[in-house]
Amino acid sequence: MKTTPHINPQGEFAKTVLMPGDPLRAKFIAENFLENPVLVNNVRGVQGYTGTYKGVPVSVMASGMGIPSIGIYSYELYSFYGVENIIRVGSCGSMQENVKVRDIVLGMGAFTNSNFASQYKINGTIAPIASYKLLSKSVEKAEVLNLNYHVGALLSSDTFYSDSSSLDFAKLGALAVEMEAAGLYLTAQRLNKNALAICTVSDHLITGEETTAEERQKTFTDMITLALEVAISL
Repeated sequence: MKTTPHINPQGEFAKTVLMPGDPLRAKFIAENFLENPVLVNNVRGVQGYTGTYKGVPVSVMASGMGIPSIGIYSYELYSFYGVENIIRVGSCGSMQENVKVRDIVLGMGAFTNSNFASQYKINGTIAPIASYKLLSKSVEKAEVLNLNYHVGALLSSDTFYSDSSSLDFAKLGALAVEMEAAGLYLTAQRLNKNALAICTVSDHLITGEETTAEERQKTFTDMITLALEVAISL
């Protein structure tokens, strides 16, 4: 089996991979949601597992933090390991009054302050967008599960500590800020694959409400269930 600089597979990846940023969240998903999970990658401690959910093969692997990191892992999974669909499952910070802590945001598109797209040498602007197939399935499943969800634009920021305000993007309709979706979407678009970011609101940039690191790791289970239900419907 092929080895890449960041993945040394000890088993097969499924066609659909759930991708949290945190390796501990990947471990939590594997141990609490997948049947018979097997550790298939642990290069640099970025844990990847393959198991089944309701009898269907699904993988989960961490992406690390930021667009460069998810750009690397998604490219290698799509290009070398037969992965067709990557569903990011992560946290985000709300930038709209009506998007509450613990609500779910389905990223239809991703605004960004990143220069990631410049590599494609396009004489214009590329819009990072989700795969409609994954987005429509997610809306369908969120309705069945009766979840509090919102569909719209995420902001994928290259900076966590910044001299400028992310809330400037809220004026254009961005629902929440995170750090990976735009890189994932652009990579999927370039490689003709499918991608979607499903994020749970962990903190609110307007009200100041926030959750703890442990809560983010272990309690955002509605998002995980939604992603898995989408994965087995593809």
